[in-house]
Amino acid sequence: MGGAVGLKGTDGRKTLRNAVRKGAKPVSLERGLRFLEEVQRRSQGIEFLTAPGNMGASIADQLKLEHESVGRIGKTTTSDDSIRTARLMRRKRVDLIVFCGGDGTARDVLEGVGGEAPALGVPAGVKIYSSVFAINPAAAAESTVAFLEGQIPTRLGEVVDVDEIAFRKNRLSVKLFGYLTTPDSGPLMQASKSATGMSEDSELDAIAEYFIEKIDPGTTYILGPGSTVERIAKRLGVNKSLLGVDVVKGNGTTLRLDVDEAALMDLIGKNSLKSSTKIIISPIGGQGFLFGRGNQQISSQVIRRVGVENITVVGSRSKIEALHPRRLLTDSGNDEIDRQLRGYLRVITGYREEMVVKVE
Repeated sequence: MGGAVGLKGTDGRKTLRNAVRKGAKPVSLERGLRFLEEVQRRSQGIEFLTAPGNMGASIADQLKLEHESVGRIGKTTTSDDSIRTARLMRRKRVDLIVFCGGDGTARDVLEGVGGEAPALGVPAGVKIYSSVFAINPAAAAESTVAFLEGQIPTRLGEVVDVDEIAFRKNRLSVKLFGYLTTPDSGPLMQASKSATGMSEDSELDAIAEYFIEKIDPGTTYILGPGSTVERIAKRLGVNKSLLGVDVVKGNGTTLRLDVDEAALMDLIGKNSLKSSTKIIISPIGGQGFLFGRGNQQISSQVIRRVGVENITVVGSRSKIEALHPRRLLTDSGNDEIDRQLRGYLRVITGYREEMVVKVE
């Protein structure tokens, strides 16, 4: 829940309290609700076991979904509750454990079940780099129903996590913690994040050079995370935060570094014309996500205010060609915005080079 307020995750009680103090809202309940609504629409023959309260039962009650609530949780839930619940579900011999959250929750489930029960993640965190997550709640529902009806097999999905302390210090340190058995629903599931290779270095320089040639000194640019956009910022003379979202002018003036959603909305509001603000983003390597993974500060509200026509996507040719299937994804949390983004768009891949890539 820390993404929109720029905290890059909420692992640990102190960070969670800080997120709440900054006005962060939990998104797991909303995403879980969308998942269950879609499951209900697709199938009526599934038996549900849920964790109590806001860990599952409250959503099922809201939808008047018949279910059995099992186990106990604390008033303020922690990773211990997730681990304990996963173990209980394993002992109950459920066919599939579905959880809402990010990589931290995936680690909890891994600790609770190991490889003894299939598990599927509904993406609802900040760090969502593991390959046990569906691309969005609707895809998670489709995968769940297909798996429970025996239509698809399982595979081993990587559970990885980012060191949040290093993440907040502008260092990306990803560690593999193990593997969960997960439904193999192909394009409905995301891949693990891949790092930028040394061979991409010259491509990033070419992208930056081309972008700087086209830049408008009077325009405000919202710069998303990642090494591709960082290279553009460096050519502009801006000391960008590698993993944060920053706001600069086209003339090289830094307006704000490492901003949250509220600051973005405030800065956009000060621009008299919508067209005077543009968003520059690069898809996540190995996954292809444009929004909803690691850049939740650029929320659907921010995108709506700026306009989808004012989004520029940059990424090396090798990054795009390494995507399997070759597509870009959006999971902004707002269906209308995602629909506007879907289709085909141009990605700047080098000096005066662009590729047309499908967005799903």
